[in-house]
Formats: sequence, C-alpha cells, structure tokens
Amino acid sequence: MGRERDTADAPRLPGAPVFDALQLAEATRAVLAANGDDAAALARRQAARLTRLVGAARAGSALYRERLKGITPGRTPLADWPAVTKPELMQRFDDWVTDPALQLDALRAFTADPERIGQAFAGRWQVWESSGSSGEPAIFVQDAQAMAVYDALEALRRSTPHRWQRWFDPLGLGERYAFVGATGGHFATYVSTLRLQRLNPWMAGRLRCFSILQPTADLLTQLQDYAPTVIATYPSAAALLADEALSGRLAMRPREVWTGGETLSAAVRQHVQQVFGCALCNSYGASEFLAIGWQCEHGRLHANTDWALLEPVDAQGRPVPAGVQSHTTLLTHLAQFAQPLIRYDLGDRLTLMPEPCNCGSPLPVIEVLGRCDDALHLTGRHGRLVTLLPLALTTVLEDDARLYDFQLQQRDRHTLVLRVPLPAAQAGAALARGCAALHRFCEQQGLQGLQIVGEAGPALLHGRSGKTCRVLGLPDTR
Repeated sequence: MGRERDTADAPRLPGAPVFDALQLAEATRAVLAANGDDAAALARRQAARLTRLVGAARAGSALYRERLKGITPGRTPLADWPAVTKPELMQRFDDWVTDPALQLDALRAFTADPERIGQAFAGRWQVWESSGSSGEPAIFVQDAQAMAVYDALEALRRSTPHRWQRWFDPLGLGERYAFVGATGGHFATYVSTLRLQRLNPWMAGRLRCFSILQPTADLLTQLQDYAPTVIATYPSAAALLADEALSGRLAMRPREVWTGGETLSAAVRQHVQQVFGCALCNSYGASEFLAIGWQCEHGRLHANTDWALLEPVDAQGRPVPAGVQSHTTLLTHLAQFAQPLIRYDLGDRLTLMPEPCNCGSPLPVIEVLGRCDDALHLTGRHGRLVTLLPLALTTVLEDDARLYDFQLQQRDRHTLVLRVPLPAAQAGAALARGCAALHRFCEQQGLQGLQIVGEAGPALLHGRSGKTCRVLGLPDTR
C-alpha cells in the first residue's frame, strides 16, 4: 500500500500515459501465480485483497465509511454488505473517491476537452466516461495499480489462436492492428488504445483507430487500404464488416477478430468466422473494470475473479445459484483504490456455470447477457441497404444531442422513432436536438429523406439483458 502511494505520486511528463513498471511487474507475478490456484487458494487471494480494499475505502472515502459501518471483512458475509449504484456514486462523487485531487467538476472539464483524450489527468490517472444508458455518463478514473492489472490480464490471459506465429514474433511486430469503434470521446477502449500507442511508439504504424461514425464507404476504403491482420471491434461492427465482405465491397482477410462491448451471439460469431475464415476471440469488460473476462482456447469465457468479485443476484439482490441467469450482477473491483467499487450494480445479466472448463483454468466460466441493442437496416440512395450501428447511434445522441435516456426504434425502412421519457411540455427541446443530430448523421451515411418521428412520455422497453433497449430494429431483424 505504501509503495503504491509512492509510485503514484512520482512525477510524470504532462500528458504521459499512466504506467508504472514496478506495478506491472507485481501485477504480472500475481496473475501468473493465480493461474495455478485451486478454489481454496483463489478464495484466500480474494479475501486478502478485499480486506486491503476495504481498508483503503474506509481511510479515504467518506461515502464508504458510511456504507461499510459495522462491516467486518472475513466475518460479515459479502451478501450482507450494502450494494451501490452508478447514480448514487455519481451524486456523491467527491465523497466517493479517496484522493481530494479527484474533483468531479475538474474531471468533467477534462473529459469535455477532445484534445485531452488519452492523456493522464493530473499526470496520475487515466480517465474515461461510461455510456449514459442509466442517466448521464459516469466518470471512472484508473490509477497506476489498476492499469497494471489490466495490462497483465490482457497480456497473459487473452487467448492466442496462432501460437506458433507468436513464438517467432512475440511482440506482434508483423501484425497490423485496427481498432474499429467510437473514437470521438474519452471511451475506455479508445483511451486504452491511445495509451498503448504512446507507451509503444514503435507501434505507430502498426496500430490504427477507425471511427464507426464516418460513412460506411469511407470506413471500408480505409480498412482495405490498411489491410489489418487483427481487428478489435464490437460484435455489431464485426457483423457489418462481414456483410460488406460477403457482398464484395470489402476485400480483407484478417487472421483474428477481437470483439467486446456488446453481447456476442452464436450466429454473429459463426457469420464472422465463416466470412473472414479467421479466429474470433471475445472478451468481457466494462468502463468500471476493463478486463473482467477472457475467452480461452476452448471458446469459453472465464472471469478474472482473482481481481474482480462477481455476484449474480436476483431482482431482490439475493444470490442466484450456479447455472441460473441473474437479474443483475454486483462487481467488487479488487485493484481499484482511488475510486472504490464494492458491490456495485453492473447491470449485466450473468450466469456462473457450475462445471469447470476443460482448458484447465481455475477461473470460473461465465455467460454474459449485456448490451443487446440492434443494428438498423434502412434503405438509402438507389435502393442500397444502409446499416447503422447501435453504438454509433447512441454516441451521436449522447455527444451531439446530450440525450442519455432515450429509445430509438425503427418503424420501417425509411422511418425512425425517437422516444424520450419526459412530459410533452418538457420534451420539445430534447427531441429537437436528438432529431437534428440523427438527421446530420444519417445524411452522412447516405440516408437522405429519412423520417424521424419524436415521441414524448412513453415508458422505455427493456430487453433480455434487463437494460433499456436503446436501439431497436425491425422485429424480423432481431
């Protein structure tokens, strides 16, 4: 603990990414050691880290001093500890964090500046915003210890389909990596990609970012010119690229596709693998914890429970047994002391599988039902089908229209309905901003003459994940 504070307080160059070699070495050792754990050893590791986390939270966070009153780690069952939600934590942000330098107003100003994307706040923290799916976006800060844990988990547990190739090229110097996603804000994956570029300048020509907000034709041209061997993107974007390749509009043969950020269906996995003839590696993460789960060589998703406690619970917050899908999941982040997350309602439905995996990992197998928004398929110029990705649409409405609680539904091939759960008298300005932002974006995508209908007041529909479905396609496309 003391050493962590010393390294965190060490001077860094302005704008330099958060990185500490000692922290990375310690995290690497710990991740490797946990790979040989049995259930009892893993439980001991979790308990020790939970005790340290509670000590740090009580010492620095006024909010957690209140919430953890009367709680004794190791004696009080975790199921009896109070749970917390994103709105609750954001309402008391300055009481929640453990360092007085982390003031919400200053962080809001930092994330409002696009020139600061990927830089370190105060030279000490990586900062990213979460989606606004449950209200205004939350802000999460990551110190050197948390980033070191993410780095170690990503490096040591991500499955590598072409192991023989990695023997001859362990640093991936022969690969061309492409991140295809939302690139206009302080989003976790984009910020992490920029950080990787800054930490490894030799990768400048080997790692590029491509925006899903640009016209699809431009995206296809850029990707074809770059010819990536590894693509990291969302399942819906991977499906779009596969569709374009199948139609002959994209000539690209990646060796690997990495997906995350949305629920990956078996159908999308099969479609992408068949079209590109490549391996698809899925992962599970969130703005709250970047590397929650990883796919092993058997194609199953394992949870990094040496660093993240996951509690699948029902609608009343009671634990559900293995093999039963939860109503939501509570996350406890064992590596994050600057902004503690203890029994935090993550919002994803999760099933903890009862049987171990044949890969031999001691870490549990999980199945996750998270974000399940639809891609929209509309008719553009000359009758050409135009696909709008859900994360592109939600990014446009959040960033350009400042809408965070909404639902966008496709009525037919030429009509969208934008709903906001507000009384009619209050909804006019919000709907005007949202419709204007959507019209601009859709016109850039080749959808002139699209009708966008604004509706106020109706309750928003919830999908299989339990979260509000913010983008709904036609029933026959879901």
